[in-house]
Amino acid sequence: MKRMGYRMEEEGVNRFLGSLESLIMELMWESGDWMNVQQLRESLKSEQVYSVNTIMTVLNRLFDKGILDKQAAGRGRNKLAHFKVMVSREDFIMEQTRNVTEGLIKDFGEVVVAHMMDVVEELDPDLLRKVEQMLQEAKMRNSDDNTKSS
Repeated sequence: MKRMGYRMEEEGVNRFLGSLESLIMELMWESGDWMNVQQLRESLKSEQVYSVNTIMTVLNRLFDKGILDKQAAGRGRNKLAHFKVMVSREDFIMEQTRNVTEGLIKDFGEVVVAHMMDVVEELDPDLLRKVEQMLQEAKMRNSDDNTKSS
């Protein structure tokens, strides 16, 4: 899967995908099955009416990004493409947030970690305890690795 851009002003998966891409992916994740353009167009009607070409363009972009699989059936004018998710919503979010975090830490290091700790402490004290536990586990793994290599 390709690394997506990150838009601070958005929320949820919209931070990584365009608004129509997000709508389509939510439908695809919910379905979990092969879907064609007409099925998606029908499902999207409650949001807004989109042309078949618009939906097909977005589906092909999601395929190019490695998020959807594509399968074509039929020939000529009767050819119909079906799409299916290749990655779960959870795995998508895990990979994209890891990419963002890795980039921020590579570029800004200690400053980012300090800000993350401040935000965690402010927004979710329970998460702060989990972070402390994760740090202890990481320290133990590192000391075990150092002991083995000596």
